[in-house]
Amino acid sequence: MERLQKLIARAGICSRREAENLILAGRVTVDGKIIKKLGAKADLKQKIRVNDKLLHFDAEKIYILLNKPRGYVTTAHDERGRKTILDLIDISERIYPVGRLDLNSEGLILLTNDGDLTNLLIHPRFKIEKTYRAKISGDISEKKLDKLRAGIELDDGLTSPAEIYRLDKDLVEITIHEGRNRQIRRMFSAIGCDVKRLKRIKFANLTLDGVKVGNYRRLTAAEINSLKKLAGK
Repeated sequence: MERLQKLIARAGICSRREAENLILAGRVTVDGKIIKKLGAKADLKQKIRVNDKLLHFDAEKIYILLNKPRGYVTTAHDERGRKTILDLIDISERIYPVGRLDLNSEGLILLTNDGDLTNLLIHPRFKIEKTYRAKISGDISEKKLDKLRAGIELDDGLTSPAEIYRLDKDLVEITIHEGRNRQIRRMFSAIGCDVKRLKRIKFANLTLDGVKVGNYRRLTAAEINSLKKLAGK
């Protein structure tokens, strides 16, 4: 017996966190019974349905690296009808993004139906590094950058120390291992600067090498194994 949200994530439907929301919304059934408690457990022999679709646990695992353009939202569906990153990917399997990039950000995003790995990669405990290139307006003195390197107070708490390298007077490369909402933009806003352009260029061991904007590729077996090793899987 395992927690229901873990089984849903394992089936590749969504992340464990999103599975919890589905349970609370009454959109999950086990053997025909609606489940709305997060502590509920089930096993693989039971008929688990999400939105009335029966879950299968033997689906092929898909791992895709996308070079996201600006103007696309990082969700499977958008209530406002905006373009989503799934519009760029031509596969029949249902996959979901690992983490987020906001509408005006671009660069590397990983998509998969491996819910267990997704939850490990976004868990703060494993400190998976994400590297961004940011074009900044405003004064970005070394004194201000040192504040970000040490950790800066945001409305949701102190950030962890960041690695920052200045590439030009208005261009920096920054590496963090957290995944808060719009974190990079809020960090620079906290020192009186504005992020004019933001691109993720690295996620864990993955880079954008050979992948043009708007294009994608499947991960190699070596890359998948490396990700699993980083996530302790």
